[in-house]
Amino acid sequence: MSKLPNCPECHSEYTYEDGSLIVCPECAHEWTLEEGSSEEEKVIKDANGNVLNDGDTVTVIKDLKVKGSSLTLKQGTKVKNIRLVDGDHDIDCKIDGFGAMKLKSEFVKKI
Repeated sequence: MSKLPNCPECHSEYTYEDGSLIVCPECAHEWTLEEGSSEEEKVIKDANGNVLNDGDTVTVIKDLKVKGSSLTLKQGTKVKNIRLVDGDHDIDCKIDGFGAMKLKSEFVKKI
């Protein structure tokens, strides 16, 4: 019997095959052997499905409340020279009048 790889999310050794997928029963992560074996760079897309790159200019597509502040980032705000990062919030940027911010890519669109 072939040895299945450990889960890439929680590193559990109790993985099993379900059709073409490999499933982790501990964290419920599912992946294919091709995904697990290749270390591909994560592709980050905007709300319309356009691929984002470092240095792009984007606009905010909806009003966003700023945590820890009473300020609101208004729809249509232009954000220049974004930097893509790993984590829950995909974009690091500086916004005039707000300062350094982290944004989720699902709330912006590429110009």
